[in-house]
Amino acid sequence: MSRVARHVVSGLAALHAAATAAAPAQDALAPAGPQAAHIHDLWNLTLAICTLVFAAVLAALIVALWRRPRADASAPADVNAARRPERGATRSVAVAAAASVLLLLFLIVASVLTDRALAQLSLKDAVRIELTANQWWWEARYDDDAPSRIFTTANELHIPVGRPVLFTLKSNDVIHSLWVPNLAGKKDLIPGRTATLQMQADRPGTYRGQCAEFCGFQHAFMALEVVAHPNAEFESWADDQRQSAREPETALARRGRAVFMSTTCMMCHAIQGTTANAHRAPDLTHVGSRNMLAAGTLPNTDEAMRQWIRNPQHFKPGSNMPATTLPDEDVQALTAYLRGLR
Repeated sequence: MSRVARHVVSGLAALHAAATAAAPAQDALAPAGPQAAHIHDLWNLTLAICTLVFAAVLAALIVALWRRPRADASAPADVNAARRPERGATRSVAVAAAASVLLLLFLIVASVLTDRALAQLSLKDAVRIELTANQWWWEARYDDDAPSRIFTTANELHIPVGRPVLFTLKSNDVIHSLWVPNLAGKKDLIPGRTATLQMQADRPGTYRGQCAEFCGFQHAFMALEVVAHPNAEFESWADDQRQSAREPETALARRGRAVFMSTTCMMCHAIQGTTANAHRAPDLTHVGSRNMLAAGTLPNTDEAMRQWIRNPQHFKPGSNMPATTLPDEDVQALTAYLRGLR
């Protein structure tokens, strides 16, 4: 292994350990909403039927081996055995085949009923989110009938408990797939097409989402946190997100804002309330309040932010964000500014 490869592997191992420690569990067998509960019920039914069939096959095999005629090495071959079918064997095979067909038909019906149940979630008072997948991050636009209440965030969704969420799914580049196992099933995001997905959380918590369709080199590091709040907390969070970026409170942070506005940062990122209005990379208006950086790759800490700004390719090779050549003082100031955007 080359020196560069060893460096990349060691760096990825370190960031994986840090991100895993900070990330919520991703468990498809722990439903936290009605959509996931329907899928979980279908899984349990399928598992029970397949287990019974497997046990029946093993039992038939054991019986067949037990009833097999005994012979030693000197016994001649019984060439007429195939001409003397065992009594009842034909009937047993026919019954087993008929049972298999009926069980498969039963599972097809159960699957169709589950699919219909998934589509029947009431969308009354639903939160509407336009979720766009990019290599390798997520953009979330919270829609509203009043344009002034629309806002955009990235890589972290906040939803209210007990209220449905209607996602409009899009992709800017290749095929992606959204999967939040605790809350809903998978849905593909295909370039040039628009899909929808319904979801609801029944209890507060933080749930991990993931791109479930291979979409390039950093597919494994394209996570999405979904935070479910009581409705009052969600509305408070949404009101905060609609606000422009707060003014820097320290001289270091003010210097960081000047660095941001005078470098290539503003050519890709947006910070509401400033002249940075690009949309080629995540919106950073409230980046300091997020739990993770770079779509779940790093925890959102001062040190991780500095390392990410300094050399994102070390942690996420192939991403569109280039390494910076800024002096350490400017990186420190830029970190102070971005971490203060809450």
